[in-house]
Amino acid sequence: MGVSERWYRNLETGAHVPLSMEILERLSRALLLGPDERMALHGHALGGAGGRQPGEQDPRGATEELAALTSARIGFPSYLTDQAWNVLDHNAAMARWFPWVREPDANLMRWALTTNAAREQIVDWPRHAAQYLALLRFALVTRPDDTGLGALRDAVLADRACRDLWDRGAKVLAYRHGHRYELRLPHVSPEPLKVTSQVLLPAYRQELRYVLLLPTEDEPDGS
Repeated sequence: MGVSERWYRNLETGAHVPLSMEILERLSRALLLGPDERMALHGHALGGAGGRQPGEQDPRGATEELAALTSARIGFPSYLTDQAWNVLDHNAAMARWFPWVREPDANLMRWALTTNAAREQIVDWPRHAAQYLALLRFALVTRPDDTGLGALRDAVLADRACRDLWDRGAKVLAYRHGHRYELRLPHVSPEPLKVTSQVLLPAYRQELRYVLLLPTEDEPDGS
């Protein structure tokens, strides 16, 4: 790839090596990386996946504006999370579907991966749990110094089922945008609900995720 033998040795041992965009593209092609894996490689090499850095001011009150959007009276669930999936805000529909979001320190990833309620409510939980773990792995690769993500990883992997899924592979997934799945929520509907997740990233706060759960008639992913 036009680099020295010493460069390769440093790369193999985990030492810092200069990685230009050209080298990153060559590595991606040589390793046959998919789109999410390419994003993970670029995010790790270039020092993060974008968004506000620690200590940086919130531009133009973006967080407050996003919270107002999330809380708007719309007929389907929506919520706002940070880079570690802490729930920052949600609308009334989200609270009706998932009352746990009202709890202090509510965390989407921790709920989805470690609670019995999630395993009962998410149809085909193991397959979706593997996707959530791939999201977590992507976040850890692109934000290796984030202590919140590290603590979340430790809490999730303390669960045996999650640890088993984690150890089966090293898949990374950047976003769960457009994913379809079924939910068993008898307090909302006597029939399973088919939904699609739509993930929006604010331009000035790309570490945040604004997510909407929209009804769909399509079959869930992997059906």
